[in-house]
Amino acid sequence: MMDDEKPKPERRVRYKGTHPKAFKEKYKELQPENYTDDVAKVIQQGRTPAGMHRSICVNEIIDFLKISPGQIGLDATLGYGGHSAEILKHLAPGGLLYATDVDPFELPLTRNRLAALGFGPEAVIIKKMNFSGIDQIAAEAGPLNFVLADLGVSSMQIDNPERGFSFKVEGPLDLRLNPKSGMSAADFLKTVTLDYLEHIFATNSDEQFSEQIAEAIISARAKGKTITTTTQLQILIKETLKFLPQTTRMEEAKKSCQRCFQALRIEVNDEFGALDKFLEKLPDALAEGGRVAILSFHSGEDRRVKKSFQSLFREGIYSEVAPDPIRASAEECNTNPRAKSAKLRWAIKA
Repeated sequence: MMDDEKPKPERRVRYKGTHPKAFKEKYKELQPENYTDDVAKVIQQGRTPAGMHRSICVNEIIDFLKISPGQIGLDATLGYGGHSAEILKHLAPGGLLYATDVDPFELPLTRNRLAALGFGPEAVIIKKMNFSGIDQIAAEAGPLNFVLADLGVSSMQIDNPERGFSFKVEGPLDLRLNPKSGMSAADFLKTVTLDYLEHIFATNSDEQFSEQIAEAIISARAKGKTITTTTQLQILIKETLKFLPQTTRMEEAKKSCQRCFQALRIEVNDEFGALDKFLEKLPDALAEGGRVAILSFHSGEDRRVKKSFQSLFREGIYSEVAPDPIRASAEECNTNPRAKSAKLRWAIKA
């Protein structure tokens, strides 16, 4: 190759038909900065573009937190950075936002995304760590004026088949928020006992057929069958529920798949354990009058947040707590269906 000869640009992945269906083929959605009009059309259709995440209840959260320039706060679950980007607009000048997340793949992408918006290390300090370590953040930053925790899994994690979060597409049965740490869901199913598997399906996601599905998984394992992909688990669940009436079987099986995948995700990431630690340490990390907003998407999470807030309110540690959860507006739910299950609760440190 001649020295002045430029290398040819890498060709995009080809796909069949008029519109890409596979995650990697959606080159326009995966490059939103280059295809703004196309991405806008996807959003207008009430869908989330591949590789992106649309933050939920942004206006409600900003309204409650009452952020002022110069304050110090924490976005405990950075994700795609949508909430942080909006928070940072209200912190300038002189404010500082700490942000934490455990995802080693998305974290650098979000760091670059915020930097491109003009928010560098002087405005936001990003740390790869679980939000249960909020006491470490407070030890470094001092008392926090506000804290936000969005407990939902980000869309870019769900949509990427390689992460194994969705039963709708073929992928490794992983489900870890940090794939470089801990045990995957596939490995967990190789050793879990029948009683414990049934327990997590019932406890983590209120699965009504927990006994039957747990027995089917353990039976398959005893026969030497491996469950290492999302599709294998999805098929097994649907086969297990064949006893249901045909009129409701398809819909019930879909719901059971959602619940079982959710239960396994909660288990392999110890999500309830991390949330309990976070809620326990939270009051000591907040400044007097400090505000906290927590967005949950699951009844188990919401119960924990509600119980903690109300208990600490009775003890006088919080001066005010949300009497009822705030729900996403009908307009937001229409344009972003993933907002429908969101519940926002808040508390103010005494």
